[in-house]
Amino acid sequence: MVVAHTEPSTSASAPVKKNRRKMSKKKVARTTEDRDEDMHSDGEQGEPSAQKAADSDDDELMIEADEGAQPPQTAAPSFAPAPASAINSAQKSETRRIPIPPHRMTPLKKDWVNIFGPLTEMLGLQVRMNVQRKCIEIRTSKHVKEVGALQKGADFCKAYALGFDVNDAIALLRLDDLYLDSFEIKDVKTLHGDHLSRAIGRIAGQDGKTKFTIENASRTRIILADTKIHILGSFQNIKIARDAIVSLILGSPPGKVYAGLRTVSSRMRQRAM
Repeated sequence: MVVAHTEPSTSASAPVKKNRRKMSKKKVARTTEDRDEDMHSDGEQGEPSAQKAADSDDDELMIEADEGAQPPQTAAPSFAPAPASAINSAQKSETRRIPIPPHRMTPLKKDWVNIFGPLTEMLGLQVRMNVQRKCIEIRTSKHVKEVGALQKGADFCKAYALGFDVNDAIALLRLDDLYLDSFEIKDVKTLHGDHLSRAIGRIAGQDGKTKFTIENASRTRIILADTKIHILGSFQNIKIARDAIVSLILGSPPGKVYAGLRTVSSRMRQRAM
């Protein structure tokens, strides 16, 4: 009778258990590696999808930005510009009063027909003479065509009030580069008594010869009203006449002033050519 020992079975079972543990560990390791690979592959696949989603968001943002950059199209109607007549009718009428000195009221009454005619026909203004206030009142109307018509009419009336002839003052209405300049002898030099009288005589000359010479050489019109001097002309011509008158006030002899005017007039002719 043979007796069999069971010890080897225990020894044999022990390594099997170790192998099972090792196998289970390997399986666990493989499963974790597989999971990592799956996660990695999912991550790699997810990255392009995330990039695509981000790109699509950027494209949408760019499209929205481009749409916002363009001016919004509104359904507002476009109107044609209003005519000048509508603008003039919408404006309120303006009025100017030009005072007239007492010694010019009689000539004003004589030349009234020649004064209000150009103001009403050329400028379309409304004019009246106020005898009580001793002034000329002008007002704009619907027939006014120019913006500066009221100012031109006021300059015309002021020129006549200062002593200029009607025909000379009308040039202010026809030309745009004519101006009025006024100054006194005391603005140049303080003179009294006979010295002041001699200065006025030097400006006027014998029978007004010096004044006419300055007017013809400088193409201006000059009015001597006691110690006040008024000049009508363009800017450059007024400067030439004023320099000649100032030199006479300061005591220069008329012959020297004539020589200066000859040179100036010759230069003006050369420039005109």
